[in-house]
Amino acid sequence: MSRIVVGVDARRYVILFTGLFLSLVLAVPTAMAQTGNRPAPPDAYTPVEEFSRQLDEFKRTIPELNKKMEESATAVDRWTDVDKARKEIEELRALVGAALGAVSDNGVVSQLGTKALNHAREKMRAIEQETRFKPDEKQFLLEQWRKLRDETENASNELGTARKEFSELLRTLQANEDFIDELIQIRQAAKALEVIRRLTQDIRDASDQLKRLIGGIKPPGA
Repeated sequence: MSRIVVGVDARRYVILFTGLFLSLVLAVPTAMAQTGNRPAPPDAYTPVEEFSRQLDEFKRTIPELNKKMEESATAVDRWTDVDKARKEIEELRALVGAALGAVSDNGVVSQLGTKALNHAREKMRAIEQETRFKPDEKQFLLEQWRKLRDETENASNELGTARKEFSELLRTLQANEDFIDELIQIRQAAKALEVIRRLTQDIRDASDQLKRLIGGIKPPGA
């Protein structure tokens, strides 16, 4: 009787173990299908794989950094060049001089209103002596030219006021040329400072990357 009991229990254990084994075997392909070809997380890299990855990344970064350093050196040379600032103030002086010549009392701008106003007055005189038009047509033309003459005179006066104000401002600018020269140099120095700060951050980023690369050279636990 005891043998029969032992045999039944043994068969139960065999069936249970076989079912568990089949479940594990069938679960493996399903898990692999769900995982697919996704890259392993960073902590799954071996030390050699991590070093190789960091090395490739650094090799891509260092040429860009070298280029940034060269460009920064060129930029700082340009923004700290006193001759460049002097050239800029000379260009400004030429522009101001040309504008001042145009708006001066004897410049081309001062003559514009006078020319337009003289033209309107001459047309009025010509139409008054004209015999080709009917009286009502002549009256209409005279009214139009009279209106233009009055508006031109007002515009000419406004132009003269604007011209004089602008001329005074240009002369003020000329009188402060030395101070403007210093302001231009300050602006250039600020741009050079910006280049330096940007390059500093680029070098720090590369340093962090290089630290990770050097850390991968040591054996784990060293």
